[in-house]
Amino acid sequence: MPAPKLFEPLTLGSLSLANRIVIAPMCQYSAEDGRTTDWHTIHLGQLALSGAALLTIEATAVLPEGRISYADVGLWDDATEAALAKTLAAVRRWSDMPIAIQLGHAGRKASCDLPWRGGAQFAPDQTNGWQTFAPSALAFSPQHSTPAALDADGLQRVRDAFAAAARRAARLDLAAVQVHAAHGYLLHQFLSPLSNRRDDDYGGSLENRLRFPLEVFDAVRDAFPSERPVTVRVSGTDWVPGGWTIDDTVAFAHALERRGCSAIHVSSGGVDPAQAIPVAPGYQVPLARAVKAAVQMPVVAVGLITEPEHAEAIVANGDADLVALARAMLYDPRWPWHAAAQLGASVKAPDQYLRCQPRQFPNLFTPAKPTR
Repeated sequence: MPAPKLFEPLTLGSLSLANRIVIAPMCQYSAEDGRTTDWHTIHLGQLALSGAALLTIEATAVLPEGRISYADVGLWDDATEAALAKTLAAVRRWSDMPIAIQLGHAGRKASCDLPWRGGAQFAPDQTNGWQTFAPSALAFSPQHSTPAALDADGLQRVRDAFAAAARRAARLDLAAVQVHAAHGYLLHQFLSPLSNRRDDDYGGSLENRLRFPLEVFDAVRDAFPSERPVTVRVSGTDWVPGGWTIDDTVAFAHALERRGCSAIHVSSGGVDPAQAIPVAPGYQVPLARAVKAAVQMPVVAVGLITEPEHAEAIVANGDADLVALARAMLYDPRWPWHAAAQLGASVKAPDQYLRCQPRQFPNLFTPAKPTR
């Protein structure tokens, strides 16, 4: 049996990845005033023992009003930085898996309740609610509040906040930063003509709609150590006629690559409730394939990738360079172990777990010695 491509190493700048499996950021809605809690230590800790190549901390707000919900993680002041430092120290004591962070701003989709409580948006005058901001004063849906359009000072405040959060991420010794420009949040709102109706330099043409997300990327890239990767997550399409398209995504990817983007993670949707998504296993892989055909930087595919053979085929066929798992990792936090066993590869495992190595897979585990 040939060695599986899914378990080949990959290097991004100073970041060495042991295989092509990355853990996508997953909001936990369990923070207190933007500060990580013991839940995050448990959640991130178990995933850091999974054998994946990279763990990405959930969408982390660069400003309080940029949180999706009042229970989102943030990285905007010393208190949020200190809380995350404590969480990272606990995880790193037992795992040497590289850890990245996704930085974002929810824009008009902020100020919401927790998903298991329905996720409805709070009005600005309600408890746990606040005034939202967006490129244009257009609500996400009739059930959402109208956001305030960002003026010049507001745009500068957001840019500065992304840069400041990136500097905090560097102090926390995080291995990479991912800029969140997908799923209908603020930067995606600037990209899509469905949510961006500005008549200044930040709206109208594709070039203008790219402008603010590119300025944010440049600010993050300048603030984060040059040898460490900065990546971007995008929605490959809005799945709505007249919205953001895969051709637009390719143009964005070209612009990002010229600016030093280290990798692009291709998801989809989120900007408009009218989206019609053809959900099926690997439904977003064609979007990743289209971007990969147009750029040199590594491309990450994501979306209902649950079976090891499917993940292997995506990488082996050249559809993407890496696969990202989210819900599959929540359901099975040892997914990389099981994929390695099935495909004939090996993964790192803590000394405490080596004795669980199945007899039929004698070469599955290699010890993972903590380095911190």
